[in-house]
Amino acid sequence: MALNTDKNVYTVLFAAVMVAVVGTILAFAASGLKPRIKENERFEKQQNILYAMGVNENTDEGAVNFIPTDRVEQTFSEYIVKQIVIEGGDISENPEAYLIDMKKQISRAKEGETPSLPVMIGEKDGKTFYVIPMYGKGLWDAIWGFIALDENMVVQGVYFDHKGETPGLGANIKARYFMDDFTGESIMDNGRYAGIAVAKGNNDPLNQDKEDNQVDALAGATITGNGITAMISETLKLYKDYLQTIRK
Repeated sequence: MALNTDKNVYTVLFAAVMVAVVGTILAFAASGLKPRIKENERFEKQQNILYAMGVNENTDEGAVNFIPTDRVEQTFSEYIVKQIVIEGGDISENPEAYLIDMKKQISRAKEGETPSLPVMIGEKDGKTFYVIPMYGKGLWDAIWGFIALDENMVVQGVYFDHKGETPGLGANIKARYFMDDFTGESIMDNGRYAGIAVAKGNNDPLNQDKEDNQVDALAGATITGNGITAMISETLKLYKDYLQTIRK
């Protein structure tokens, strides 16, 4: 007896079989690719941390060029001399502190729990860098990054990224001209931790004033800029006690 392919039941059965087959293939593919995905995530974090330290392959004025993945692990081990985790009043060394999920730690802090706060300590050109991860909220979705400080609480570099900010507007937080503005800014103001504000109309478009705790805002990206300001401020609150111990 021939199968009647015109009936609805055939269409439903065929669709169900195809969904099952395709789902199984995708599940196997995802499982097989998981180690590679984790490796790429590790490399990306290493690249971002090094970039905040000024370790990159930038050549012209506008490009953002990371250390290539085939060299980043070795370069990371050369520049990052120590990694620590701060838990309340306790500080411990952890060679994989940079892999700690900052989003989860901020959530723990907001819930009244003790977060595990990573710090990557690097050395470059005879200077010590304290690289701290950040996580916050932009206009549409998450924003995050790293800020590198010296013992005088002066920014040595930053790296920002985002999940879904508007192209050409808020997405420019990862543009080099914006990130470069933070270098040289102090997070201190008359002895207090003031952070750095992304400010509209600060009358310093070339960012020559490094004592005002401000950088020029991105055009058409007020909410994203406010998110950067809040992210830096919230991060400093979490790390304030530790920063007091290294501050000169």
